[in-house]
Amino acid sequence: MTGALPSVALSVRQPSAWAILHGGKDVENRSLGSIRAGRMKPGRIAIHAAIGMKQAEYDYLVWRWARDGVSVPRPDALPRRAIIGTVEVVEILTESDSAWFGGEAGLLLRDPKPCAPIPAAGALGYFHWEPSGGLAEPLPWMRDWGGPAGGLFGDLPVQFAQTPEKPFGRKTK
Repeated sequence: MTGALPSVALSVRQPSAWAILHGGKDVENRSLGSIRAGRMKPGRIAIHAAIGMKQAEYDYLVWRWARDGVSVPRPDALPRRAIIGTVEVVEILTESDSAWFGGEAGLLLRDPKPCAPIPAAGALGYFHWEPSGGLAEPLPWMRDWGGPAGGLFGDLPVQFAQTPEKPFGRKTK
């Protein structure tokens, strides 16, 4: 099963890893220094869902996609510490009109292909991965987010009292 996947991966925190494969996220932002240090270049890579996930990033991205009618899975439903698909890195950008570009540089992504989660440890930059261990267990905030999963109002869109602050890249106005 893993033989068909690229041996090189990039670790991305959720829900951005999910967004690359399912939500139309076509740029993964990185500094030029991290692109050089991580030996990042065009080509097909595996996407690794990192073990870490920050509530502020999750809240902002849920809000961001809701504007476009995209429904993000609950945080406790997103796999972490796993290879979750592949994507083609087309080029390294320093400018872009993409709504997902926000910073010094980024990887332009195309042709996402999800796969069933394969537990694996992550690393910085491009790294060679191997299946190992298990998926990360949800943290308490992930299980409690937005009330019980599938609760009384589980089919309603997520609402925020105020716009969450953008926790990365260029700030929203």
